[in-house]
Amino acid sequence: MMTHDSIEHLVIPKGGKHKTHSHARKGAALGGTPVSAVIWAVLDFTSVIVAGLIAFRVRLGPQPEPLAGGVILRHLEQTAPITSFTYLVVFAVYLVLFVRLYGLYKTNFTRSSLNEQRLTLQATLTAALMLCGTLYVMHSFEIPRAVLGLTVVLTLTMTMARRFVWRVLQERRFLSGQETRNVMIVGDGRIGQALRNHLESLPNMGFRFTGFISLDTDEESTNPLVMADINNCVTIARSLFVDEIYFSVPTERQKVISVVEQARVLGIEVRVVPDMYDGLAWNAPVEYIGQFPTISLHSREFPASAFLLKRVIDVAVSFVALMLLMPILAIIAILIKLDSPGSIFYSSERIGRKGRIFDCYKLRTMKQDADKMRDELVHLNERSGVLFKVKNDPRITRFGAWLRKYSLDELPQFFNVLIGDMSLVGPRPPLESEVEQYDVAHLRRLDVLPGMTGLWQVEARQDPSFDSYISLDTAYVENWNLLMDARILLRTVGVVLSGTGS
Repeated sequence: MMTHDSIEHLVIPKGGKHKTHSHARKGAALGGTPVSAVIWAVLDFTSVIVAGLIAFRVRLGPQPEPLAGGVILRHLEQTAPITSFTYLVVFAVYLVLFVRLYGLYKTNFTRSSLNEQRLTLQATLTAALMLCGTLYVMHSFEIPRAVLGLTVVLTLTMTMARRFVWRVLQERRFLSGQETRNVMIVGDGRIGQALRNHLESLPNMGFRFTGFISLDTDEESTNPLVMADINNCVTIARSLFVDEIYFSVPTERQKVISVVEQARVLGIEVRVVPDMYDGLAWNAPVEYIGQFPTISLHSREFPASAFLLKRVIDVAVSFVALMLLMPILAIIAILIKLDSPGSIFYSSERIGRKGRIFDCYKLRTMKQDADKMRDELVHLNERSGVLFKVKNDPRITRFGAWLRKYSLDELPQFFNVLIGDMSLVGPRPPLESEVEQYDVAHLRRLDVLPGMTGLWQVEARQDPSFDSYISLDTAYVENWNLLMDARILLRTVGVVLSGTGS
């Protein structure tokens, strides 16, 4: 069992299993943000408008006379265009309202696909009934009821299809090991083992069992899967990138409250099995993890939709960039070979999101065996703390210095972005040797995918302070949004053109 004084460093290798090192590591998701709910609400609203316009087009048929306003809007002119469009907007508002009331805008990793589709159907039909009631009360008979029915059917089809596609894409990411949620279970008895087996039987839901937490603080557990005791479980959970802690056995009320308070600060969710919660969360709804009932004592909203949009942007931009940069990369490759012997590309193992190890690619800018020469230059290090940087590094080749000045050596990292190891924007990926020297508080920068550029690169690239490096990366993690990414990318262009790299 792991103790507070000797936390083992767990790094996830490329295969997805754990690899043991020294020191601690933490992983909590980004703080809640309304952007994902806004995206879904806009999509639902747009679906109603599109469905309504299609319904008018289909129901009223083609029009021979070309009138102002376009093909679809001409059909609204047969009825009452302003009134018709107004009631489409009313229906859209009703739909957004009821979808929100049914909790479909909240990221719920425990809800089944069938349950989600049922709630979508229920919300859409309820919104349609509200629209019918509104039309009756307002004595509005301009809109054909066939158009109204077709609008509802098309809206329902689009919303359910969109959520089904989203679910399939999300499950594929879970099965590939991306965006999974690490779980620790308090108690390794019958219920704890049953919960563990149940979670492991549902890989498509994105849960990954990390270890058990023992209630016995006096003796070492003989179970190798017991990673901590109840007194230090939150610290250990933080070091293992745990997202959720489950109480599967009766526990002293004060200990549960203490765990919840510590977990809330670190963004870790806490759940209990209903049979033993003993009034800790009156009126709290029971949420099913597959077929296993749990009650949430503390939870947080995860902006999954915003992360998906960020991923779509990463893939699109990196693919286009690689296509456009192929001729430039070919020329650079020739110049690298002419400048010094060795390979064109250089790869090193870096630590990504939640401690996952991946190969980070660059164009070679140093002499062969440069990594072996590092120990001889440690005394010349200009950076404080963990970081390593030497002015006029003798390992750098002549052409390599020019590549570094304009950050051209990092162009192959578009491939890392394309395959999902990195993002366009995020904290720079650290070396494993650097992460082993991190304090627990520094691990927050590993909550997100590492990036080709980030807040530190555009704010304090020449600042040798490790504290500045960590504080800016932490600020990015805690305040992330898509607009911030756009601003960092725009500022990166200026930083690269100014030639401040080294």
